[in-house]
Amino acid sequence: MSESILQRFLRYVSVETTSDPDSETTPSTATQLDLARMLVGELTEMGIQAKLDSFGYVYASIPAAPGFEKVPAIGFIAHMDTVDAVSGKNVHPQVVEHYDGGDVLLNSETGLVLSPEQFPEMKNYVGKTLITTDGTTVLGADDKAGVAAIMDLAQKLTEHPELPHGPVKIGFTPDEEIGRGADHFDVEGFGAQYAYTIDGGAAGGLEYENFNAATAVLRFHGRSIHPGSAKGQMVNALLMAMEFNQMLPALEVPSCTEGYEGFHHLDSMEGGVELASMEYIIRDHDRTLFEKKKENFRDAVAYMNRKYGEGSVELDLTDSYYNMKEQFEGRMEIITNATEAMKTLGITPVIDAIRGGTDGARLSYMGLPCPNLFTGGHNGHGRFEYAVLEEMELLPPLMLEILRRATAE
Repeated sequence: MSESILQRFLRYVSVETTSDPDSETTPSTATQLDLARMLVGELTEMGIQAKLDSFGYVYASIPAAPGFEKVPAIGFIAHMDTVDAVSGKNVHPQVVEHYDGGDVLLNSETGLVLSPEQFPEMKNYVGKTLITTDGTTVLGADDKAGVAAIMDLAQKLTEHPELPHGPVKIGFTPDEEIGRGADHFDVEGFGAQYAYTIDGGAAGGLEYENFNAATAVLRFHGRSIHPGSAKGQMVNALLMAMEFNQMLPALEVPSCTEGYEGFHHLDSMEGGVELASMEYIIRDHDRTLFEKKKENFRDAVAYMNRKYGEGSVELDLTDSYYNMKEQFEGRMEIITNATEAMKTLGITPVIDAIRGGTDGARLSYMGLPCPNLFTGGHNGHGRFEYAVLEEMELLPPLMLEILRRATAE
């Protein structure tokens, strides 16, 4: 008897795969290889050609069903790592069947609850099966729900050779949560004409727009003098940093923006009188507005260097990724096929712009158009993360329908 998607998911979340932004290796943590090896072993047992490369990426290929060898190859991609903000070690998932619409007790020792008062969307899942944390870790639905769904698809394709499909490519990536998931992805070797990342949220989610993204690192050089005799001589780098922040538009911050509104976000600040540093991320869906936000930083730095002396403020401004929407011009059938597949299965498509980025954003600019599909995961990156089983179960049939529609083109 085949393993259920729930059984797969519970097994995968039990494997610690937290990535580490301070590591210089790829993958950033050795524990990610534990899941990678597990997946390669399971794919091989299914009779699917799979490999683990030296960077911790898993690649697998399923040949086309007889008669469909000329259909374009389609890929499905998910990431194996979990966020480092909350522990991903010793995950103890809890399965709540027939959710009644009230609070879900996560941890009896601390009294921590998952409550619809804080998360009203939970009311949409009365009667469904929720998988939650025990209040001490992340769950890992981001993105092991995607991993489980793709593995379930692979099992179905091997058990039902009569299903119509062209070549199917599977990819599992490390280090997505620290922005490195596409760093060593072998697009050419992967061999797909296009792909879908399975890394979204609620059922129906389909995303092919994301932020343009940049990182700004600033260093402020002050002059430390004894406070008792500092008049006219001290230059406080910390105050310079505060002054710089006040020069940026006050309402263009995450807490004041939504939808297509971009922002700058002060992510870290440290230092003293002599030297201070700040790191920002800059985001906007619109490329022109994105460039304008970066120009605001350059203008503020230029002003402060005129005021305090050349070299007083240094700026390193680096683009991270771009809005993948630009890569779908003339390729909208990739999106249409997914939305029509959803409608065929009774799923209402919900097309939103991602207020963030995915591996797919970078892969799209590497020559692999790659929109993002839902997973059934909610409240990612924290101890209140949960997944809805019935939404997760929609994914394998959806991927099968996408593959079927491709054979009919």
